[in-house]
Amino acid sequence: MNAIIQNQSLKAYNTFGIDVAANYFAGFNTVHELGEILDSAIFQQNKQLILGGGSNILFTKKIDGIVLHNQLKGISKTQISETEYHVSAAAGEVWHQLVLYAIANNLGGMENLSLIPGFVGASPMQNIGAYGVEIKDIFVSLKAMEIATGLIKTFTKEECFFGYRESFFKREGKGKFIILEVTFQLSTKHQLNTSYGAIEQELQKMKVQASIKTISDAVIAIRSSKLPNPKELGNAGSFFKNPTISMAHYETLKKQFIDLPGYPAGEESIKTAAGYLIEKCGLKGFRKEDAGVHQMQALVLVNYGAASGNQIFDLSSLVIEKVMNTFGIELEREVNII
Repeated sequence: MNAIIQNQSLKAYNTFGIDVAANYFAGFNTVHELGEILDSAIFQQNKQLILGGGSNILFTKKIDGIVLHNQLKGISKTQISETEYHVSAAAGEVWHQLVLYAIANNLGGMENLSLIPGFVGASPMQNIGAYGVEIKDIFVSLKAMEIATGLIKTFTKEECFFGYRESFFKREGKGKFIILEVTFQLSTKHQLNTSYGAIEQELQKMKVQASIKTISDAVIAIRSSKLPNPKELGNAGSFFKNPTISMAHYETLKKQFIDLPGYPAGEESIKTAAGYLIEKCGLKGFRKEDAGVHQMQALVLVNYGAASGNQIFDLSSLVIEKVMNTFGIELEREVNII
């Protein structure tokens, strides 16, 4: 079994770069190692937190318990028909490396999800999505270990109850399972999606035809131009969810804010852009000490170096208050607050 470390700093294990410590910390490279940790007295006598890439988390206090760091590796593919493949990846694999693997193997379906930070294991928890594609669109199943019993269970797409940046593992199953492996269905018969965001314009700028490789390149270019690299500026990507409001509320706001974005989101509902709302409140580029709203993308909160988790959280509360006062819309945090 890997050693259980006491009083471990988590600064290197979260993309915000927040320097808090965990009473206990253990990484696991195999399912057997994970089982041994789960059987240990330290694990059973303490609160537990499972950590992957740390790209969707904000630490606001010392972790009074044990943190398990998922370091499972491995990617494989299985052909299931002439054009369809199942690709399985261990939960500790870097998400973007899996996307690059798919493209290198001529497998389409996840190219729009290029450069999303974090590990594979977090992708179904969040039902991550970008540029018109969500995990649920390509998801087949996942394997997870139940913490209470040590048993490994397979979850189908239906059993994951995917929603907008939501799943069973963020609600009823929260803290009860450790995701081990995720399987996706990808295809050599490519169905390209260039309709969302600035992908078409970026392809034209690059002077290339659409393909899974060029779409991935375009998404990487767009994300790199708008979103800060967590290795250079601490952040967790989009901090807030894009809110859904009633059609009536949207139409009322549209009279004052004629360029308010809106996308159909079910019967009599419209999804609008949180980044737009924050920017219209004059908060884009706002900074208080080392906590700030990113100057290129208002949806992203950043740590300029020495911000505490509580300072980032207080800034997010200010953003929520300003947007509510201006638009009557309550923003919801997408990042997990610990």
